[in-house]
Amino acid sequence: MTKAIVGLGTCGIAAGAEAVLKSLKEKVEQMKLDLPISITGCIGMCYREPLVEFRTDTGERYIYGPVTEKKIDRLLTQHIVEGKPVEEWLVWTNNGLGSEKQFLKHQVRIVLRNCGLINPESIDDYIAQDGYKGLEKSLKELSPEAVINLMIESGLRGRGGAGFPTGMKWRFTRMSEGDRKFVICNADEGDPGAFMDRSVLEGDPHSVLEGMLIASYAIGAHEGYIYVRAEYPKAIERLRIAIGQAEERSFLGEKILGTDFHFKVKIKEGAGAFVCGEETALMRSIEGQRGMPRIRPPFPAVKGLWDCPTNINNVETFANVPWIVQNGAAAYNEYGTDRSKGTKVFALAGKIKRGGMVEVPMGVTIRDIVYDICDGIKDDRTFKAVQIGGPSGGCIPAQLQDTIIDYDSISRTGAIMGSGGMVVMDETTCMVDIARFFLDFTQRESCGKCTFCRIGTKRMLEILTRITEGNGKPSDLDTLEDLSHKIKDNSLCGLGQTAPNPVLTTLKYFRGEYEAHILSKKCPAHQCKALITYTILEGPCDGCTACAKICPVNCISGVKGELHVINQDMCTKCGECFRVCPRDAILLD
Repeated sequence: MTKAIVGLGTCGIAAGAEAVLKSLKEKVEQMKLDLPISITGCIGMCYREPLVEFRTDTGERYIYGPVTEKKIDRLLTQHIVEGKPVEEWLVWTNNGLGSEKQFLKHQVRIVLRNCGLINPESIDDYIAQDGYKGLEKSLKELSPEAVINLMIESGLRGRGGAGFPTGMKWRFTRMSEGDRKFVICNADEGDPGAFMDRSVLEGDPHSVLEGMLIASYAIGAHEGYIYVRAEYPKAIERLRIAIGQAEERSFLGEKILGTDFHFKVKIKEGAGAFVCGEETALMRSIEGQRGMPRIRPPFPAVKGLWDCPTNINNVETFANVPWIVQNGAAAYNEYGTDRSKGTKVFALAGKIKRGGMVEVPMGVTIRDIVYDICDGIKDDRTFKAVQIGGPSGGCIPAQLQDTIIDYDSISRTGAIMGSGGMVVMDETTCMVDIARFFLDFTQRESCGKCTFCRIGTKRMLEILTRITEGNGKPSDLDTLEDLSHKIKDNSLCGLGQTAPNPVLTTLKYFRGEYEAHILSKKCPAHQCKALITYTILEGPCDGCTACAKICPVNCISGVKGELHVINQDMCTKCGECFRVCPRDAILLD
């Protein structure tokens, strides 16, 4: 038998998957087909959504995309009734066909092992993929200390940004004195361009719950929280379903799997404050206080939520745990580098042909991701840089694209791994404006507690804005570097300590662009409106009037058949005239 599966992650829903699902159900009923229909989460091919898969009992998989309501008739008639795949719409099959086979070819999916494979709202689907076997093994075959040792041997480092060894964090929490301990899952994913945690929670929520359960058994905790941003309604909905199902099947609650172990978990919806991704601010938010970081030590493992020992890991970290318990540390160590074991999930956005979510072994290069998985730069432009680690990360230039992706190698570039957001930029990107964009974000998200972070980032943002507006001066670069180091050295939490990274890395690798903005009053990438001009060239211009017709402020004048002129005082630098000119008669300078 064949069944149909529609991708209903947030990316699929945004692309129209709910309408496709509705149409599919109606057509199947009209055609009286014996075709069960289910849903799944995001497989990572966000750029080809909506996706529809036909899967047989014998394991054959055919994924089509992007699927529209108009394509449903042919898909059902040709593929289901006649048994002939519609090859021009195929994006992937498990027998090596499809236009996007390269996207999954280079991936190793541990965290994403079930995303796009199972129905995230079905605990039976999860159990069929050996779900909760890791918990069962932990409770019935391993002692808490043995579980911790397994995590240490695996080399799993926290995937939330800092990369602290997971097993050591668990050991510190277990060793701390206290009758009441907590496990917290940090799902407060606030980086622009990052959507890894959301996709895992939407596509495989039970794996995160199982990871939390194993962690709680290891450290001696019986209560837990999942701190997830309220902007993730689908993730929250599926988490609630998963928690209810796990309680019904005795994977949560009292006497779990017939043992004396008990654990309960609650969802805390965050209000979208970026600073609450910092663990001490997150705990204050759960306690009902304003989300502001506190001085460490004491660390949460000693004094955390409500002053009790607390272990905090992020979504990706917990999703690794069941796989490691089932398959062993040695199997996990087959992937990665000496100091960065396993795989890493990345959310890919920007000027790439294939944007979405991937999971690759630690140790692959930036070039591997950009060109092999993402198929290169849109419109075949020149790869310029990649911002990795979110607004607190840094810009790595194209000349370092052979840098391997692990914690130490990325840190040596001046960036940080972060949680895994990756924004790819091409030749049309202004690196000064990119630094300004990310600093504007972190400055607004600063909680204001630290003087250096609150005021220092504000002064830096003012300088960057002035430079992009053509009012910069040479001394600004020294001031930016001075402020950056002072903010990094004197801020209390990771937000302030890493906020200057985009500025420092762009100054390091693209200083010439800053100097062009300041000394020549030009933006080499032609993005800063105050530093560009549009001029109609005599000769190529044949007076076709296309530019005048499209101009939104009517600043282009001239008689049909003769040279036109742009009023520079009125021009808003929108670029529409440049875009529509059929004779390349407009100079952008």
